[in-house]
Amino acid sequence: MHRAVCTLFLLSLPSLAADAFSGTVVDVMCRAKDLSSHTRECAVSCARSGYGLVTAEGKFLKFDESGNARTLAALKKAANEKDLKARVTGTLDGDVLKVQSLELQ
Repeated sequence: MHRAVCTLFLLSLPSLAADAFSGTVVDVMCRAKDLSSHTRECAVSCARSGYGLVTAEGKFLKFDESGNARTLAALKKAANEKDLKARVTGTLDGDVLKVQSLELQ
């Protein structure tokens, strides 16, 4: 009986597994601009506004503070000047993406 209750409890917990998201990284201030012409330099200079990912469907997923820090570090090392495509793993918490990893492509 005890084992069955523990199993039922574990199955009722929300999944903590990260999901994968792909799209274009952009700073919050420039998210409504033309993403194809948005530059890495602009994204770095607008870092204070935070970052997010625009998916292929056009949805903007705002990053958490950890995601903002990871994005800024990746942008500073990036070779791409434009077309800032990325693959991000994390979990959605409302409208904020809690970033676990970010890889610019």
